[in-house]
Amino acid sequence: MSTTITPAAAPAGFTAKDLVTDQDIRWCPGCGDYSILKQAQTVIPELGIPRENIVFISGIGCSSRFPYYMETFGMHSIHGRATAVASGLKATRPELSVWIITGDGDALSIGGNHFIHMLRRNFNVNVLLFNNQIYGLTKGQYSPTSEEGKITKSTPYGSLDHPFNPIALAMGADGTYIARSMDRDPVHLKDTLRKANAHKGTSFVEIYQNCNVFNDGAFEIFTEKSSKKIETLMVENGKPFIFGANNEKGIKLDGFKPVIVDLTDGNSANDLWVHDETDRVKAGILSRFFDNPAKEGHFPRPFGVFYKEERNCYEDDLNQQVADVLAKRGEGNLDALLRGREVWEIK
Repeated sequence: MSTTITPAAAPAGFTAKDLVTDQDIRWCPGCGDYSILKQAQTVIPELGIPRENIVFISGIGCSSRFPYYMETFGMHSIHGRATAVASGLKATRPELSVWIITGDGDALSIGGNHFIHMLRRNFNVNVLLFNNQIYGLTKGQYSPTSEEGKITKSTPYGSLDHPFNPIALAMGADGTYIARSMDRDPVHLKDTLRKANAHKGTSFVEIYQNCNVFNDGAFEIFTEKSSKKIETLMVENGKPFIFGANNEKGIKLDGFKPVIVDLTDGNSANDLWVHDETDRVKAGILSRFFDNPAKEGHFPRPFGVFYKEERNCYEDDLNQQVADVLAKRGEGNLDALLRGREVWEIK
């Protein structure tokens, strides 16, 4: 069945206005980041978390200005290392609600190694990856998610690189909560943020975000009314895969092969693929609905929670290990630890 997260009671007097800072917002007018900021400021007070226990940590990029605009604790760290900084904080202060703000360049290029290890370790943090398929802060070079043939300042004849599929990458790194939303669907984005926060473990949310200066309209086909219902698949746990201008199309599985069927041509909705967000194998298939929208016969792009599972969080196991050692051996001896076990005496 479909799961809807009911907002918790906010701490007394804590509203979205309390998260607005005195900083001038330095994003280009019309940038999708404004919408994401607004939805975060709306959702955070609903979570029932004291403001002094909330931390936003970012790397480098347009998205990484985010901590300046949230009246919480935060850190604008260094390129690609937000996940490393957040890991250290969560390990030492596990009671904090830690949110990582990153972009497709920050997380998937220089920060790629840190990103995948964050996912496999499963710290209880929320990762919001703003994906605009371009390097915006440095004025328009192609990024790890830019499509093949992308003409930019750094690829005047078209990019030769095959792009990352962030959802498939997160699946391969054994992420325990993997979702996708978009800046221009505020209702869906807010619901996705609530669900991410409710998950215990690393919650990864890819957010399609329009860069109206250097890559305007990159996701227009998924956001415009004329094409959205045809080109997107809004997945909900326990519900069949149905899409189309009039919900006339569906997706079923022929073995492990997805097939698009016409529901007006005798096909029954009872035979369609029903989404199970705990099924890793099917989530892997779903993550590959990543064809070029211009390609004939392509599948619609999925939005929602692809996959989630329960697994121990790194910081819990770490602190339990420390407690067990202390209970068994008492306080340690730093000199003995530094000396090590492999010692030779030279006479």
